[in-house]
Order: sequence, then structure tokens, then C-alpha cells
Amino acid sequence: QVQLVESGGGLVQAGGSLRLSCAASNIIFSIATMGWYRQAPGKQRELVATITSASTTNYADSVKGRFTISRDNAKNTVYLQMNSLKPEDTAVYYCRASLAYWGKGTLVTVSS
Repeated sequence: QVQLVESGGGLVQAGGSLRLSCAASNIIFSIATMGWYRQAPGKQRELVATITSASTTNYADSVKGRFTISRDNAKNTVYLQMNSLKPEDTAVYYCRASLAYWGKGTLVTVSS
């Protein structure tokens, strides 16, 4: 079955940076639309960013200019570079593939 494994989460101070990775297996990665979503405590899961097979990207307004999604098809991996982090970015970040498959998530905590 499709497996998505996120990594790179952790604790960072406001203004800092983190890079999340999501390694995919058992999927034709090069044609898959990949995405990052997040869920903060007590809130619904929300879209952060997506990237198509043609590397077209889309971002939530709240992260535009601060986060960058990218992919490496040779490594079956999608990344989320997060800069200028804010306490409101604190959430569990999930990787999604082909609008169907989910990873288990990685926790990002931004302290003020």
C-alpha cells in the first residue's frame, strides 16, 4: 500500500525555520499531486500547500511568502521549507498524495 513518512518537525522559536520532508513509497510519485496540510489543536485540518506533477504550486494565504513546497521525483520526496515561523503555525503537519493518501504527521511547535 501507499506509504507516506513525514520527518523534520520539532520545536523552534518564532522567526525560525524548519524543513519538513515526506518520503513516499508504492506510488508513481512523478505523476502524483502532493500536498502538505496541518491541524492545530482544536481546529480542522487545513491545506498548507500543494504541488502538481508539473511542479505547479498553490499556497494558503496564511503561509504565502514564508513557506515553499518542492519535490524531488528521483527521491520520491516532497519538502516544505518553512521560514519566519509564527506561533500560529504550531500544528501537526500531514503529507498527502493524490488527494487520497495521508501520512501520520509530524509535530511542529513554534514558541513565542
